[in-house]
Amino acid sequence: MARPRFVHLRMHSEYSVSDGIVRIDEAAERAAADGMPALALTDSANLFGMVKFYGAARATGVKPIIGADCWVENEAERDKPSRLLLLGASRAGYRRLCELLSRAWLTNQQRGRALIARAWLEERSEGLIALSGFVAGELAAPLLSDHGEAAERIARRWGEVFRGRYYIEVQRAGHANGEALLARSIALASRLGLPAVATHPVQFLDAADFNAHEARVCIAQGALLGDQRRPRAFTPEQYFKSQEEMARLFADAPQLLENSLEIGRRCNL
Repeated sequence: MARPRFVHLRMHSEYSVSDGIVRIDEAAERAAADGMPALALTDSANLFGMVKFYGAARATGVKPIIGADCWVENEAERDKPSRLLLLGASRAGYRRLCELLSRAWLTNQQRGRALIARAWLEERSEGLIALSGFVAGELAAPLLSDHGEAAERIARRWGEVFRGRYYIEVQRAGHANGEALLARSIALASRLGLPAVATHPVQFLDAADFNAHEARVCIAQGALLGDQRRPRAFTPEQYFKSQEEMARLFADAPQLLENSLEIGRRCNL
């Protein structure tokens, strides 16, 4: 069997409701067929699919990683929260993630989004691994607007919250300004001595599913599929790429893929 080269750490399933159409059983089977040792389910601010995913992954011999694509409150502009991917590295981390999401939904909603306050993570973050969020993360705006010092302050602060468990996340999924953000993110990680990791934002299983996914998004937004003016947050590249595809995509930076395997090894529920 070939040596594993990558595991998916970011995947929205149909349980993300508004922006995912991946069926959990099919994703687990796809990961197993590709020889991935682990697979993460990281739905949007919820753990609804956790039990089904855990069982499906175990049944196929793939290690399940439980996480969530979380909204973090913007202390300066509440209507502009950022994303932070949280993965449960242990049972304690999983329980903490449950607590954070429950607290956010019960006490800190804004426009239908459950916001996690930074202070809650500063109180206690043990057992959690955090990925910076790339285009939707807090680092994106300062990095793309050449505010390097602001980006450094943000990254250092998160690094202090998640000591040894905070990764600068990069992607090549066809997003606007993606290559510029990738280069600046890697440079930031190098300056601060923080690890960087490549992820792929999986929203649907096959490339041919893109239009079906767009229809799902339009239903959630109350938009028309044919409306050329509607915002488009997703790309046709956001399908479940194989390890071989990811290896080609990051042939110039294989260590970024290796770090996905490292995170997979660190997560044990």
